[in-house]
Amino acid sequence: MLYHDVVVIGAGLAGMRAAVEATRQADVAIITRVYPTRSHSGAAQGGINAVLNPEDSIESHIYDTIKGGDYLGDQEAIEIFCQEAPQDIYQLEHMGVNFSRTSEGRLAQRELAGASFPRACYAADLTGHKLLHLLYEQLLKSPVRVYNEWSVVGLLVNDGICLGIIAYDLTRGMLEVIKAQSVILATGGYGRTYARTTNALINTGDGMALALREGVPLSDMECVQFHPTTLFGTNILVSEAVRGEGGYLFNNQGERFMERYVPGKMELAPRDIVSRCIQLEIKEGRGFQDEYVHLDVSHFGPKKIEEKIPQVKELAQRFAGVDISREPMPVQPAQHYSMGGIRTNIWGETNIAGLFAAGECACVSIHGANRLGGNSLMETIVFGRRAGLKAREYALQSPDRSLPTSLIKTRIASTKEIWGREGKENLYELKKTLGKTMTEKVGVFRHGPEMQAALETIKELQERYKAINIHDRRKVYNCNFLAAIELGYLLELAETIARGALLRKESRGAHDRSDYPQRDDTNFLKHILAYKTRDGIRQELQGVSLTRYRPEKRGY
Repeated sequence: MLYHDVVVIGAGLAGMRAAVEATRQADVAIITRVYPTRSHSGAAQGGINAVLNPEDSIESHIYDTIKGGDYLGDQEAIEIFCQEAPQDIYQLEHMGVNFSRTSEGRLAQRELAGASFPRACYAADLTGHKLLHLLYEQLLKSPVRVYNEWSVVGLLVNDGICLGIIAYDLTRGMLEVIKAQSVILATGGYGRTYARTTNALINTGDGMALALREGVPLSDMECVQFHPTTLFGTNILVSEAVRGEGGYLFNNQGERFMERYVPGKMELAPRDIVSRCIQLEIKEGRGFQDEYVHLDVSHFGPKKIEEKIPQVKELAQRFAGVDISREPMPVQPAQHYSMGGIRTNIWGETNIAGLFAAGECACVSIHGANRLGGNSLMETIVFGRRAGLKAREYALQSPDRSLPTSLIKTRIASTKEIWGREGKENLYELKKTLGKTMTEKVGVFRHGPEMQAALETIKELQERYKAINIHDRRKVYNCNFLAAIELGYLLELAETIARGALLRKESRGAHDRSDYPQRDDTNFLKHILAYKTRDGIRQELQGVSLTRYRPEKRGY
């Protein structure tokens, strides 16, 4: 058995920021499925929001975030987020992030969708990549122990207190127990629940599912963000920076169709709106091949493309065979981000003592029903730091508690049971069916009967999952076993998404129901919490934190 004061699960931006903060006085370790610099945070392109310009204001950032989330965000958390963001940006700059700059040497900022002012700091279109490598440098300077290529398969919770984890070490093929005073989940999203997603293969919602199994509620899981511009065929992200810098969307009739829908914002309307507009154009026959529309930047000129969006240029050439300086990119909406997640307070604390969460896997709820571009990267830094600070305090002040042997044996036995399954079901076929079902029936546009059918399919897949076949019996690097574990997570999370979407009988933010097209503040200005019980998923409603802003009429 290993021991650390604080164990962080995940080495993306939230996880590394939490670890760097916690290690100042505590013994800290990071458990990561991939090497930190391969974490999905590196795929973020557009920018990171903070109010730095005197002409901008914290109040404006707060209002944009609240309105962009269609008033489902907790305003206390949003105020903290916007107030602390500027100092965190300056701290990152002093650590060494080479942000893009203006000709006067100031930090350059661009306008991303839903913002009323250019407040997204950026490093060309490699912002997440630059931040990830910067924090990895800080990690190397620190005494944090990094367990590379370890996958957490269980939390050790006893009497409402988290005492550690069980992880699978791929390199040695062993299950290991790590005792800890506090555990921080920073495992990212669940994008692989969907067939069309911008998310990496590792985004299987591990932390959310593990927390759900231990009695932690998941909040607002029905609020799934679909990014409007992903490359047709691969669904690789085409950064919002492209539209932020002045890219145009065209249908097959050569129209800049956003003018019909949101003339005041055009391509820079919030992501939920742009996604629905694109999907509607395709549905009504104005798309190309009934699959995509065009995103054009040929008017930028080669110099601007090289300076502002070099990665997009490379990705479009490599994966779509398109030279964006001469021709438009084929783009379509795809699942991108989870506004919902592990319910936490403003310090990342859950309802289980010693268990924290930060980043995309958490729901402190600053994003509400729809996240604004540039706010996710900032969330990983602000709330990663806060979770690390509070987890360190908790670890150093808590008494040392024994870890029951019976608990360890039970968790290991349940994990080995999956490893030994010899049924007839092909887990990869089950995953494929799940992704297709979620994309088609719990996607950009939603309808009650279709979602009910999706839920029935999910329940059927959960039953079939019990009879999967693990054909690989190796212990070292057993990816077949890991795929089985991950499918279990995805099936549980898909159920919470579908059930939440059925319960929320309204349209709010990214959740758009054709059978309930209006926002219903009377009945659903509330969070939907999902608990796992012996009898299945239990749901309850929780009020939204409102401070100064009350819901206004929808629209931009």
